[in-house]
Amino acid sequence: MSNQTTVTEFLLLRVSDVRELQILHFVVFLVIYLAALVGNLLIITAVTLDRHLHTPLYFFLMNLSILDLGFISVTIPKSMLNSLMNTRSISYSGCVAQVFLFTFLGSADLAILTVMAYDRYVAICQPLHYERVMNRGACVQMAAGAQISSVLYSALHTRSTFAISFCGGNMVDQFFCDIPQLLKLACSNSYLTETRVILFSVVLFLSWFVLIIVSYVLIFRAVLRIPSKQGRHKAFSTCLPHLTVVSLFIFTAFFAYLKPTSNSTSGLDLVLDVFYSMVPPVMNPVIYSMRNKEIKAALRKLIVWRLFTKNERSIFL
Repeated sequence: MSNQTTVTEFLLLRVSDVRELQILHFVVFLVIYLAALVGNLLIITAVTLDRHLHTPLYFFLMNLSILDLGFISVTIPKSMLNSLMNTRSISYSGCVAQVFLFTFLGSADLAILTVMAYDRYVAICQPLHYERVMNRGACVQMAAGAQISSVLYSALHTRSTFAISFCGGNMVDQFFCDIPQLLKLACSNSYLTETRVILFSVVLFLSWFVLIIVSYVLIFRAVLRIPSKQGRHKAFSTCLPHLTVVSLFIFTAFFAYLKPTSNSTSGLDLVLDVFYSMVPPVMNPVIYSMRNKEIKAALRKLIVWRLFTKNERSIFL
């Protein structure tokens, strides 16, 4: 690309010039990252080891946890390293990789959440056909389809972003390579590129969002017809965590990308990007664990098993 000769690296947003605040930023981001790492790894381990969780719902939940781990790992470690080393730079190729992976993992997250909504719809509205519709092959195909479509979307998104010429400086007013901030650095007229990217993104994300909403409208209609209070509670308890995760992710991402862009970075820009890039991967395991008895039971069994094997080893030694 011709713009590679103009810009060879980008400078990310520095939290502060005060060394103590840089260390504080590193510690805060480290705690958030470790919380996401531990929470999602526990979900993955529990679903993998507990045979009772080898169902479509938990298969997709494990996929979501894997994507969340990648999603938060794309941005936080680099920002932490820059604060620790008192630097701001990220290479041009590193920025391209960050944009591609961040877009891919974020869109794959939403695609998996859409598939999970369909899974809940079939389980509650068509329970007699659930095993036939949501068989192993269908689950693998849906998960693969979500990831393949996200790769194609991310490739198109990344190509359109880096096809423009960057000669308006190389300072990105964000702690990672955020597409809206990169488009501000274009020396050519990026209006058409930005409009095409935004329109395509809105259509894609709204399609997924509409599918989720339609699924839940049908689910709630079916749940309200359940005669027993216990049955309604059980149905709602499996849907509310998913609906909470979807709302948390979609609304923060929409606010971050669809709000009017300005030449200067506001505190709102930073808060929104921190919120949708870091909060969902941390909160997803918490939301699903707190509202899900099967996950809590699997985690308890996992902890007891680890303690038992540890005690056995110590006795043997």
